Amino acid sequence: MAPDPTALQSVVDPLPYEDRLEARPLDQIDLVVIHCTELPDLATARVYGERILHASGTGNCGHYYVDRDGSVHVYVRPGRVAHHVRGYNPRSVGIELVNSGRYPDWLAAGSQSMEEPYPEVQIDALVALLGELRATLPALRFIAGHEDLDTAHEPASDNPGVQVPRKMDPGPMFPWDAVLRATPLERLIP
Repeated sequence: MAPDPTALQSVVDPLPYEDRLEARPLDQIDLVVIHCTELPDLATARVYGERILHASGTGNCGHYYVDRDGSVHVYVRPGRVAHHVRGYNPRSVGIELVNSGRYPDWLAAGSQSMEEPYPEVQIDALVALLGELRATLPALRFIAGHEDLDTAHEPASDNPGVQVPRKMDPGPMFPWDAVLRATPLERLIP
């Protein structure tokens, strides 16, 4: 699992509101946050990313999306702050891996398992992307899962008396050991 980072091919397809996201210097970025889309496919993830949710005319999205076939799509370039994780956006880049996660009942008490494996080609592309980011972001030092940084719980959508994790991604099927062996980034767990 050591692909040549210079061989990474990305599709740059910015979200319509990318220019409205706050600009930042690249040397401010010291963290990569790994997510899974918790959606069935890349097209659905794009639709969710394009939704305007904030007064600024922007929405929630990652910077990079890695599809199950290993293709990498850039929805927000790193020089902009994307809304992908509470409290860490200004210092981080968000990478979304297309994976169904808990879809479609994310917060239902009976839907709290994540069983879709990540294809090897998707993880290879992630590792190549991490290598490219290390080469272009001078301060990049840390990596974390969304679940590491957003540990909040909330009432289950189908049973308000039960608390469920707000975020569980990238989840138990994500191969942390293999990814950490392939990158010098340190896992950040607050």
